[in-house]
Amino acid sequence: MKLSLFASVACAAIALPAMAADVTYRKDVAPMLKKYCAECHSVAAGSPSMAEFKLDEEKFKKEKVGPLSDTYEHLLQLVNGMSTGAFMRRLDDGTSPYAGGKPGNMYKYLCERENKDNNAECAANLAVLKAWVGEGGWNLNRMTTRGDVPALTKEQMDKLKLKY
Repeated sequence: MKLSLFASVACAAIALPAMAADVTYRKDVAPMLKKYCAECHSVAAGSPSMAEFKLDEEKFKKEKVGPLSDTYEHLLQLVNGMSTGAFMRRLDDGTSPYAGGKPGNMYKYLCERENKDNNAECAANLAVLKAWVGEGGWNLNRMTTRGDVPALTKEQMDKLKLKY
């Protein structure tokens, strides 16, 4: 199993630069979000906008719904809008700087629900998302410094590609 995971991650890392130019929201990201995330992050699930979510996070967490991410505009709020980096922090595999080796709380949902422990599938889907964000654009920073995590820099924002 470890060799399989290593091979999947290695292949994804090699393919990432070539893949980056071809990954778009419409073709790659939207179908993935619909398949893996819509159950808790869509209008049908009763999800709030990011602004509404911030007003009453505890309520929505109890209801087990997160902020909307079912349109390009909603997703941008989680990537580089008022909640910069939230998307990356939640879906990170734990290997990014400042992750401390701990995967984000939503990483396990990048796989089929009945197969949440399929690390190869999660890693492959994460590679697609990282390619969409852009080489060097995947970061866990927020707009302002929090603890030992520095604020997002202009250079980091300039690396975001986010092709529609």
